[in-house]
Amino acid sequence: MASFLKPQLFGGDSVSAVVTLLDKLLTAQIWKTPAGRDRLNAWYDKFASKLETEVTHLSVPTSIGPTHVLASGPEGGLPLVCLHSMRTGASFLLSELPSLAKRFRLYAPDMPGQSIRGPAVKLPVHDDSYADWLLEVMNELGLPQTNLFGVSWGGFVARLTASKAPERVSKLSIMVPAGIANGSHLTGLAKMAFPMIRHTLWPTSNSLRSLLQPIMTTWDDDWANAIACALKDMKVDPRLPPLARDDELQRLRMPTLVLAGTDDISFPGTAVVDRMRRLVPNLEIELIEDCKHCPPTTEEFRTWLADRLSRFIDR
Repeated sequence: MASFLKPQLFGGDSVSAVVTLLDKLLTAQIWKTPAGRDRLNAWYDKFASKLETEVTHLSVPTSIGPTHVLASGPEGGLPLVCLHSMRTGASFLLSELPSLAKRFRLYAPDMPGQSIRGPAVKLPVHDDSYADWLLEVMNELGLPQTNLFGVSWGGFVARLTASKAPERVSKLSIMVPAGIANGSHLTGLAKMAFPMIRHTLWPTSNSLRSLLQPIMTTWDDDWANAIACALKDMKVDPRLPPLARDDELQRLRMPTLVLAGTDDISFPGTAVVDRMRRLVPNLEIELIEDCKHCPPTTEEFRTWLADRLSRFIDR
């Protein structure tokens, strides 16, 4: 764990104390209370119950501990690794991809520090730690090369992995991705800060709707209440993925599909598209009109998304 600490430079007790401290920092639980953990698990299971295809629960070893993976779809199908958004989980994302699970072999790992079922580790965001973790998962799943699809924070991890190991990624798809272009901090504060304070102090259905209205394209009670549970029961991790360097984006030589929202205040679609278009050579773009940071949760959009991803991967 802390092999860089040399016993000859520190006393044995000092080394032990530092190692213990590092272990506590890196494996800190992400839920606030045992009751909160149970509520988060219940929401994970509720979204898992929405899945239309048979799902296999896998546990794969990594250097930061076992990683829980949901696998669905035909076992001989073309593999597609799917990475969920922050503070949600694999079951949440797969519930929005029912048609894809009928055509591709989907693997959805629960990401470290971002899911109640993921490793309870807050990995650094300013280095390749998330990519190293995902590459370990791919190795354990027997995927020397695969298609990648990531949403929001998952888009950051997918892009990071594709930049670090482009030979491991057949095709890259990212939707409302973090780490490409950021929105205005002032706009975010103006639209989210007061509603957040109000909902924290007086949590009602109206205050929740006011809080989430700037980021949810369509209202969905399950998604809204699951997000409310995460706000209440998960410890705050205020970090945002850093913006990718130009040279990191230029390493994306594989076919790449970017799906961005015109009304995304977190990662504005036009800014994301403009930067990717300037730096990524083999690029396809979909700028989704009237789409906020949380894409639509309608059957119409699910059908469109599955068709768009299928056409991109098949081609």
